[in-house]
Amino acid sequence: MALKLAGRLDRIEPFYVMECAKAAAEIAASPACDPRSGGERMILLNIGEPDFTAPPLVQQAAERAIRDGRSQYTPATGLPELRQALSRWYAQRFGLDIAAERIVITAGASAALQLACLALFEAGDEVLMPDPSYPCNRHFVAAADAVARLLPTGPGQRFQLDAAAVQAAWTAATRGVLLASPSNPTGTSIHPDELKRIDAVVRERGGVTIVDEIYLGLSYDDTYGHSALALGEHIVSVNSFSKYFSMTGWRLGWLVLPPALVAPIERLAQNLFICASTIAQHAALACFEPASLHEYERRRAEFRRRRDLVVPALNALGLTVPVLPDGAFYAYADCSAHHADSWDFAFELMHSAHVALTPGRDFGRADPQRWLRLSFASSQANLDEALHRLQRVL
Repeated sequence: MALKLAGRLDRIEPFYVMECAKAAAEIAASPACDPRSGGERMILLNIGEPDFTAPPLVQQAAERAIRDGRSQYTPATGLPELRQALSRWYAQRFGLDIAAERIVITAGASAALQLACLALFEAGDEVLMPDPSYPCNRHFVAAADAVARLLPTGPGQRFQLDAAAVQAAWTAATRGVLLASPSNPTGTSIHPDELKRIDAVVRERGGVTIVDEIYLGLSYDDTYGHSALALGEHIVSVNSFSKYFSMTGWRLGWLVLPPALVAPIERLAQNLFICASTIAQHAALACFEPASLHEYERRRAEFRRRRDLVVPALNALGLTVPVLPDGAFYAYADCSAHHADSWDFAFELMHSAHVALTPGRDFGRADPQRWLRLSFASSQANLDEALHRLQRVL
């Protein structure tokens, strides 16, 4: 007898980034990529993971927590001292007064999005999102039995929604918007003035504005490096220790919530997760030490240097990046001058150049075959070699 699966799984597509990663790993293990047989190693520019690991003080704090036996459950909302540390960081970095009581520590930004979607959306609700956008975000909406409605965007809109598009698309079923600034896959942000207009449209209609800000720490342009939380306490912000703080596998994130949403989210977190990793929370306290913050800013400057190397080089190769990424570590390139389908093109490049990029199929339905995403969260040496190989085959 066949096992009957829940219908919501029909709305959860495969994570194509990971399918490409598996193919890249298989090719990397082949003789063609074995230096001992004259091959060249695979260069992976397909996964959005910093090549930097947690800095020394963070690693030492984790070791101390383990050694001292500080591994018991924390409150579902997280260590009070970590919530306070984040509150101070918002004040120092963004000039915002964010009460620690509004901050809930989560098991990564993924858990934060799941909690927010379960608390706010239900069957029949519709959530507006830009196309392209990070695929898991729409799948968290689907997992809550709501519908993610993707609105096509392009270079003229910085691949982001604007107030006019939100207003035109709003229906009786629309519950809110789920935005990302800076965005994965494009590295582009919403201008603060446009975000304010979007939020005004949403509030007029009784909806909710959720903003994924996990790349906000990695902003390179003062025009865009502002938190949506400046708009008021009604904003729901999702953030993470993975990207700016270089703690990807530690699975630690947070939410900043309207005061009235804290208790419902806490109730869900108690039942679904109990708490985020205690060791990771104790380690994360060291992220806010002056030496750690200095190191993070050094890394942010390094990512910017890599961007300034990669984008002009891609443009010169006919892999046009129509909007300069102002944050994150992605370049979203138009490959239509070379190939009609970025999926096939990505696999061809894995075989011919031994460079792994991510095709646009994951990120939406608006002409995805035109686009490739390159992650410049890799070493300068890897980027130089990858660009040399792309030039060779193109």
